[in-house]
Amino acid sequence: MSRSLYCLWTIGYKLCPHGDSNPGFGLERAASWSTRRWGRERGYCTKEKKRKENLPLCSIAPRMVRMPGELILVVDDETNIVELERLYLEREGFRVSSVGDGLAALDQVEKEPPALMVLDLMLPGLDGYEVCRQVRAKSDLPIIMVTARDDDIDKIIGLELGADDYLAKPFNPRELVARVKAILRRSSAPRGAKDEAAPIHVGDVSIDQSRREVLVAGRQMSLRAKEFDLLHTLAENRGRVLTREQLLNLVWGYDFLGQTRTIDVHVAHLRKILAGSHVSIETITGVGYKLVTS
Repeated sequence: MSRSLYCLWTIGYKLCPHGDSNPGFGLERAASWSTRRWGRERGYCTKEKKRKENLPLCSIAPRMVRMPGELILVVDDETNIVELERLYLEREGFRVSSVGDGLAALDQVEKEPPALMVLDLMLPGLDGYEVCRQVRAKSDLPIIMVTARDDDIDKIIGLELGADDYLAKPFNPRELVARVKAILRRSSAPRGAKDEAAPIHVGDVSIDQSRREVLVAGRQMSLRAKEFDLLHTLAENRGRVLTREQLLNLVWGYDFLGQTRTIDVHVAHLRKILAGSHVSIETITGVGYKLVTS
């Protein structure tokens, strides 16, 4: 159990009027307590403050009343984890739906496509890897993979299947919210003038930003969203060495909380796509990568 979940559960236990018979009864009351404290910490105007200042209560801003936000699909078979994630996401204005197995997740994506999926790896029936693979075959839906397994190989497989980020349990739910916001910001950011830019030609490789298309020796290649962005960034800086940290900042954004190993995984994919062309990604040991022509 994560520390945040333990703390919330402990608060719920203390608020429970039924003692040991139902320690989870106070969870909702704990969430309410957490929300009120969250508001006070940020200086929001409360009823108590209005009364002290002799201001009309009707002027209190309805802080928690928000327009419907983007839909987040949480896929996890641990109810406590789901409820904790729901609490923090809804507090930030997101709408949250949840399912407990892989097949239900695929059905939910078809019925009501979310803006982002938080996907647990270890699921009954269809596991998170297969769910990620099937979803990615049809769409660019942002996916944050969550699992209790912290092995590098699990992260690599998840990223290779198309996950946008990877979070190991136990985690701070605030970190999850930060990652959700960061990914949605990047995926929904307007491209503006960048879309109107002319295609970039490097050797026999052509990269069209407006069409999101890559031609290698005249053949159109299929790239995932971040693979395209990474190749485009390397092409814009062709011949120049970019560190892994620079690539993370340019492609994933300054608020990306993942590891530089993410770059290596995507570079490995791009090398397979560029195989046989006159363009390659060269490793500069201890520094980073650069795009070169032969």
